[in-house]
Amino acid sequence: MSKIILIFGFLVIYASITRTHAADTLTANQIIRSNETIVSPLQTFELGFFNPANSTNHYVGIWYKNISTKTVVWVANRNTPLTHTSGELILTRQGVLLLRDAINGSLVWSSSNSSARNPIGRLLDTGNFIIHEEGDNTSQEDPIWQSFDFLTDTLLPGMKHGKNLVTGNDRHLVSWKSASDPASGEFSDWIDTRGYPQLIIRQGGELMFRGGPWNGLWFTGTPNLKENGFFNFNFVLNKKEIYFQYNLVDPSALIRLVLQPSGRSEGLIWINSKQQWSLYTAPQIDRCDQYAVCGPFGLCNINNSPFCSCLPGFEPTSPSQWKNTDWSQGCRHKIPLDCNSGEGFKKYSNLKLPDTQESWYNQTMTLVECEKMCKSNCSCTAYTNSNISGTGSGCLLWFGALLDIRTFAENGDTLYIRLSASELDSIENNSSSSSSAGRRVRVIVPVAFVVTVILISICLFYRFHRKKQRKRQGTPENELGRDLENKSGDEDLELPLFGLSTLLKATNNFSINNKLGEGGFGPVYKGVLENEQVIAVKRLAKTSTQGPHEFKNEVILISKLQHRNLVKLLGCCIERDEKMLVYEYLSNKGLDSFIFDNTRSELLDWSARYSIINGIARGLLYLHQDSRLRIIHRDLKVSNILLDTDMNPKISDFGMARMFGGNQIEANTNRVVGTYGYMAPEYAGEGIFSIKSDVYSFGVLVLEIVCGKKNISFVNKEHNNNLIGHAWGLYNEDKSLQLVDKCLVESMNVSQIQRSIHVGLLCVQRYPEDRPNMTSVIMMLGSEAPLPAPKEPGFYIGQTKKDAMESSSSYGTSSNNELTITMLNGR
Repeated sequence: MSKIILIFGFLVIYASITRTHAADTLTANQIIRSNETIVSPLQTFELGFFNPANSTNHYVGIWYKNISTKTVVWVANRNTPLTHTSGELILTRQGVLLLRDAINGSLVWSSSNSSARNPIGRLLDTGNFIIHEEGDNTSQEDPIWQSFDFLTDTLLPGMKHGKNLVTGNDRHLVSWKSASDPASGEFSDWIDTRGYPQLIIRQGGELMFRGGPWNGLWFTGTPNLKENGFFNFNFVLNKKEIYFQYNLVDPSALIRLVLQPSGRSEGLIWINSKQQWSLYTAPQIDRCDQYAVCGPFGLCNINNSPFCSCLPGFEPTSPSQWKNTDWSQGCRHKIPLDCNSGEGFKKYSNLKLPDTQESWYNQTMTLVECEKMCKSNCSCTAYTNSNISGTGSGCLLWFGALLDIRTFAENGDTLYIRLSASELDSIENNSSSSSSAGRRVRVIVPVAFVVTVILISICLFYRFHRKKQRKRQGTPENELGRDLENKSGDEDLELPLFGLSTLLKATNNFSINNKLGEGGFGPVYKGVLENEQVIAVKRLAKTSTQGPHEFKNEVILISKLQHRNLVKLLGCCIERDEKMLVYEYLSNKGLDSFIFDNTRSELLDWSARYSIINGIARGLLYLHQDSRLRIIHRDLKVSNILLDTDMNPKISDFGMARMFGGNQIEANTNRVVGTYGYMAPEYAGEGIFSIKSDVYSFGVLVLEIVCGKKNISFVNKEHNNNLIGHAWGLYNEDKSLQLVDKCLVESMNVSQIQRSIHVGLLCVQRYPEDRPNMTSVIMMLGSEAPLPAPKEPGFYIGQTKKDAMESSSSYGTSSNNELTITMLNGR
């Protein structure tokens, strides 16, 4: 009997030992259940099931093995938790990791598909779980699948934070929803690869914090994040990958970078003597870290009061708003640039470099070559070295407005900004003559006072004279001009008025050779002002169904909107019988002139189209949520998306837009306006419109960009469905890739395309409450999280009219099968 007890005791001890010192591998068809784990060779990390504190949900994750505070660094099923302990983790013979619900057999989560012949899963001491071919040591360096490719909220040493340009996998951090809920939170940390790569943190779809571009030593917006005795940095930028990585100097240290549920990015180190994580480094967030808080060309200095000012050589765009601490419109050149040979660059030091989303870079050029290139391009506004290590190297150029600049006491970067010749001389003279400034003030102030009084008197007399003239002339055009002028006075609408003679000269008397296209508003002409600025002039046609109401609506609305994905209104003209809008000229005209053209469609590969989809989404989000007004566009379509020289999309044509109050959700109209094929069912049928109406139009637009065909003119020969119906049918048959434009085959990113089609179908669901808002759309496009299944779309069955006529408002030529409508519905 004693022998039996002794043997049983040994078995118990053995079982406890094997459980404590679990293997570091998972073989094909091996199952891990809730009470089982695998452990890395040096007992650093452990993989298995866990449930967070104060939570009844269960997840598969990886955590530190031998520290007292359970610290999870990776979660598999973060958005699909198990509600019980009967879960099974299994590695299939094809090399796919599956999480199943053992009670009903349903699939909870899985890794990506693979084609392994003899797979094995292995937990490394880095915290990385890899799947590779058994017996092939080289495959461990390039595994079939690895958890390091799918980050959650933690960046461990050796993890790559950035984008694989070959596979399209964008490795970014997403915060936990809370300390007890690992589901995807509202904050995400990215290496933004649009333009020169930079570190950003988003809250939903909004850019909250910008760490700036990598300058060879650190991210320019986080100069306190430097190499030290614990870890060093590595930033890789080549044709295959763009990523940031840090590695330990002392392998025994436990260090992790975490994106907290609050959105704060923290570097934490484990202090064994205290048995706790201590904060090692974190960005010192202050008001100047709020994205673009001082507007274009504005400079933020947290040590000043107020902290926003204009860079030397610049002045507030709206002095009245600037005085009221509204810096959103930022600054402008005191003396406008005219691209002459006398223009040069002023050196500004200790700065956080501006937003690089619309920048250009070359890693081999010298600073001298960089200056020469910037000066030769009239659109180039600033330049600097892309790498400041050593003596400096590389070239980084900015085009257009400079956003999100701040100054640091030390360790800031140098930036060379373009100024006019006279402004450069003025700054130099001011600097050299500062010693005599006090004497001049005593003379200048009285003279300035007298001049100001005279100017004010002249302005008052001129205003009084104009009002008397308008009173005598009661024409609709003068009433419209007075209405706009009053609106300007009430709401600080600073919109330049162009004279008719100026626009006649600019467009060569509206020559047919200068005509860019024609829409429901009227014809659009290209023009060149005397300062050589190229413009687009939209001229209200006498036969247009859009009259003074739409004209005034577009002027008032778009003049208040400032966003890189919205077309910029430069001014208007109200003179005689003419009503005209003056816009920035966009050389690539309308998106419809590319994707619906058999030849030009090949110029837009999938990468460009995907960037356009995301740009339109950001513009819509701004209209719906981030602008001072809440705007419903009501006529979003491909022909109302214009493209600049870099193929960046800009939403145009706000004649039919409506403004909502802050808490208003939807509205009703007796006058239904819009375009067949893009109108949401509830709007076309009942006149009810909301932000979800625009979301529906966006969904149609996404499907058209992917397919290269128009929704309203597309008819499938088998079932007579339009494009929406065809996409819906292919999705249900798991054949969505058959929707893709043939010219995209060589450039297609399968996961991005499938996700775009899926998001498009979510946007065109029949009922508005089922459709996502634009914040969710941007998150869905930019993440790899599971998407909800779309429900049946609206307006998708039935033959469409192939002969429908289109009225395009883009700068391109008119295209067919799109009809802008205005309907009066009795209610």
